[in-house]
Amino acid sequence: MDYLPRSIQKTFRDRLRQFPVVAITGPRQSGKTTLVRKLLPRWKYVSLEDLDMRASATGDPRGFLREWGQHTIIDEFQKSPDLVSYLQAEVDRQDRPGLYVLTGSQSYQLHEQVSQSLAGRVALLILYPFAIAELPSSLREQPAWTRLLQGAFPRVVGGIPPEVWYPSYVSTYIERDVRQMLAVKDLLQFQMFVKLLASRVGQLVNHVSLARDCGISVPTARQWLSVLESGYIVARLPPWHSTVRKQLVKTPKVFFVDTGLLCHLLSIHSPDDLACHVLRGQVFENFVVTETLKAGANLGHVPQMFFVRDAAGNEVDLLASVKGRTVAIEAKSGETAIPAMFKGISWWREHSELDAAGIVTYGGGRTLPLAGGKAIPWNQLGRHLTATWK
Repeated sequence: MDYLPRSIQKTFRDRLRQFPVVAITGPRQSGKTTLVRKLLPRWKYVSLEDLDMRASATGDPRGFLREWGQHTIIDEFQKSPDLVSYLQAEVDRQDRPGLYVLTGSQSYQLHEQVSQSLAGRVALLILYPFAIAELPSSLREQPAWTRLLQGAFPRVVGGIPPEVWYPSYVSTYIERDVRQMLAVKDLLQFQMFVKLLASRVGQLVNHVSLARDCGISVPTARQWLSVLESGYIVARLPPWHSTVRKQLVKTPKVFFVDTGLLCHLLSIHSPDDLACHVLRGQVFENFVVTETLKAGANLGHVPQMFFVRDAAGNEVDLLASVKGRTVAIEAKSGETAIPAMFKGISWWREHSELDAAGIVTYGGGRTLPLAGGKAIPWNQLGRHLTATWK
């Protein structure tokens, strides 16, 4: 597959002109290395996945940085955590933008290291799998259930069948990374845990139920979920806390970072199966959440994202805010847009002081003005949010 331009490119170049260090995190195989090497073809590249390079960086960090010098891409930077302290001294000595690019796939480790030691010197960006707007028109215009089933990881977009690639991704990256971080003794239990999470996508997280059904302790369930979130496998969507007069639900929901991965874990193998599946609405809502994440991240922001639900069953699927501009989003998988889809947004506007534009993302193909807001086709959501937040 030829290189497909990424929407984050402008943000990346801007940050490189502004900061000495740019760090890019994101899921494994989301295209981080391809992106930076394509945009910086003359820069040197070293990966700390290489055991010899890691030993050099860990054993003699000053010598490692002196050998590689400025204009270096350091991949999987979190694998040599002490290197960041020496990098700080090197950055302060040269004191100018565009010196180093760091990449990694474990958000907690990388953010913790660079945020503390390189405060004020580093720009942090997140690269997710492809947003719909980044895909060729032939893929953007596929039926919704085909597109959601295939997902958006570069290898799948490039032509590897999802039924071939996702099993390998799960065994090679998810299970390997977690086993390294947690020393999981019973892999079957962890596999069951991940599949149970998939079966409860879009639902309120119940650690007690997850733990009981997997035969693990509640603290272990919490720990495993945190590690999956740190590795950009899942994302937790917290509830909105405000002055809404009715009692609000206070438990977060969980979503997966890619619908193709989610469908694989749910054993959904065809678009027709997905279209008829009992969880089709949750898979569609998952897509809306991840497209929203990508729209903000590609602009260099982590959107503030929440859902709203009260004890009476009133709810809004998603509130997303970047730079103070808030959008209330309803996810409806049906292909026909009707005013009743805005019921949740109308309730929210009546009970909240927060000003928010209202949109419904649906399975149809036309942008329609309706009472309460706009109905946006599923494959236009990212572009709409980008235009709103730019």
